[in-house]
Amino acid sequence: MLDRRTIFPTYKPPALDIVSGSGVTVTASDGREYLDFIAGIAVNSLGHCHPALVGALQRQSEKLWHLSNMFDVSGQRELAARYCDASFADAVFFTNSGAESVECALKAARRFHHANGAEDRIKVIGFEGAFHGRTYASINAAGNPNYLKGFGPALPGYGQVPFADLDALRGAVDDATAAVILEPVQGEGGVRPFTDDQLRAVRRICDDAGALLIFDEVQSGAGRTGKLFAYEWSGVAPDIMALAKGVGGGFPLGLCAATKDVAQHMVVGTHGTTYGGNALAMAVGLAVMDEMQRPGFLDHVNAVAAHLRKGLNGLHAKHGYAVRDVRGKGLLLGLEMTIPNIAVRDFARDNGLIVGVAGGNVVRLAPPLIVSEAQADTAVAILDRAIAAAAS
Repeated sequence: MLDRRTIFPTYKPPALDIVSGSGVTVTASDGREYLDFIAGIAVNSLGHCHPALVGALQRQSEKLWHLSNMFDVSGQRELAARYCDASFADAVFFTNSGAESVECALKAARRFHHANGAEDRIKVIGFEGAFHGRTYASINAAGNPNYLKGFGPALPGYGQVPFADLDALRGAVDDATAAVILEPVQGEGGVRPFTDDQLRAVRRICDDAGALLIFDEVQSGAGRTGKLFAYEWSGVAPDIMALAKGVGGGFPLGLCAATKDVAQHMVVGTHGTTYGGNALAMAVGLAVMDEMQRPGFLDHVNAVAAHLRKGLNGLHAKHGYAVRDVRGKGLLLGLEMTIPNIAVRDFARDNGLIVGVAGGNVVRLAPPLIVSEAQADTAVAILDRAIAAAAS
């Protein structure tokens, strides 16, 4: 067992010492190989040690690492323009993580109303089951009591309605509401997607009330659902979007993207970061974007996603006593279990497959977007054995 006494006990990892990775495979110190179907929780979007990312990082590391945003950082303007050209956004703010991207989004929403003479519009309405990060504001935005417990009083101005309950949302949104925040596909909440119709309805509710719409695409963005951004499936766009995880391919990188109407009020002194948008992150982020915008890349994601989902549906049909549902979008998929999801996860890991778990007793799959159909078949075969063993 690895000695973790000098590390905060906020995590309890298994006795598995992973020392290297290549593509969709990682290798432990004892030489055992594992298929990685959680990808650092949807972070390693291009797999482990992708040569384009390794090359970009190596080249940049020999030129310049860090300046801070006191200066014009090389790569920021180019990467910002790439994301604006590919999305609804007119401007971005670079961060190091998803939680920081969400924090920026929340501040930008309130600042927008303040700048437009509506200082009292501070309410942010979210949905139960959401996960927006672990900072103080983001845990209040999500409202999960397990994450709020022990950290003092709840922050004012945050509230939640039941997942996808549009009537409840209409009742909650009023002239004091600054924004509605949601994940197009809830990750930690059980891999639960909003339907396209529901996203369009939320957009209308916000428009009717004069509230902004924030999409937290920290997990569902960066090609994860088969489009560069999950909101594209619905045909409606948010006013603000938080991104991270897959945009850096494993290097810490996030961003908050917004329309000009919102971004113009985040002036000097309203927000900042020391490490966010550093030269190393920009080099890797540009390499990730290059790969994701290559012709056929997203076609591959959609093809493998359909193949994997077909295999998971087969597990549902075979193990209906143990698998209640298959859900998700693209390569962010979940198996809702009637047996303990942790037992399935642990058996799978012991037999060469790394998967995750999520709320609602769900086994979560988020493999690298470069995964092959053959690797998907191997994962399904191991899950088949894992479900049978966990149910016995």
